Amino acid sequence: MRAWRVHTNGEPRDVMRLEEIPDPEPGEGQLLVRVRAANINYPDALLCRGEYQVRPSLPFTPGVELCGEIVGGPRAGERVLGAPELPCGALGQLAVVSEASARPAPEALDDAEAAALHIGYQTGWFGLHRRAGLRAGETLLVHAAAGGVGSAAVQLGKAAGARVVGVVGGEAKAAVARELGCDVVVDRRSDDVVRAVKEATGGAGADVVYDPVGGDAYAASAKCVAFEGRIVVVGFASGAVPTPGLNHALVKNYSILGLHWGLYAQRDPAAVDSCHEALTALAAEGLIKPLVSERVALDGAADAVQRVFDGVTTGRVVVLPG
Repeated sequence: MRAWRVHTNGEPRDVMRLEEIPDPEPGEGQLLVRVRAANINYPDALLCRGEYQVRPSLPFTPGVELCGEIVGGPRAGERVLGAPELPCGALGQLAVVSEASARPAPEALDDAEAAALHIGYQTGWFGLHRRAGLRAGETLLVHAAAGGVGSAAVQLGKAAGARVVGVVGGEAKAAVARELGCDVVVDRRSDDVVRAVKEATGGAGADVVYDPVGGDAYAASAKCVAFEGRIVVVGFASGAVPTPGLNHALVKNYSILGLHWGLYAQRDPAAVDSCHEALTALAAEGLIKPLVSERVALDGAADAVQRVFDGVTTGRVVVLPG
């Protein structure tokens, strides 16, 4: 089969090679899946750079999320989504997934949309509902609202009945955020984020902040979070890991909540199953639908991973191996 392989760590565009390699062989409790669509995630680039918390042995195939068709066995032909078992990632024609993690792909979504539902939307669901306890009528502030992770949080926030304020960088991304349903859009390049959020909330601030960016975004969040608000720390796409002032959290009575979705997959798979059922129902109702901005052929995967890492894309970029 054809698959992208990383033999040494570095920038994705430099170290990913498209090669012809033997078909993977699933082990006990694993399934062989023909990849129909592979969604690009920020961690794919971190894997290439050797900076992710999981470091597969070299060489490996990146790609942490897919929609595929099971090959062989009693579930042959079933369309599923899930996370492949590294070092045999999703950026190839075939991949291996654990049988327990292969969940039915929602009928309401096509292959590319289904491939983008798993990690980003599960992260959003656990962050907004299990960690932050988002309630209808509250104000949700989403950083990088036009990106893959942020766009999922925007849709989930609207589905929960929240008023959503989206922060973006540039007019093009502002237009995308409005199309996603943001009630207020703030352009960090031209607007004062803190002032804009306070104006949009009558000075009260945001009840819940969803932050996959870190750095300056987190600093702004701490200045405009509401009394008894909750800041959900999802990631550090800016490359800067903030150092929270706990005295500030004390005097303003807000919570700082960490979210690592992978721990739920390890420690509470039943909760992940329930979340998938909820997301499938929301997709069937048309309340959520992954924003797939680009569908690229397998040959373009390395460039796609690089562009997602560089932050120049909107929504989701999905690879279709064909």
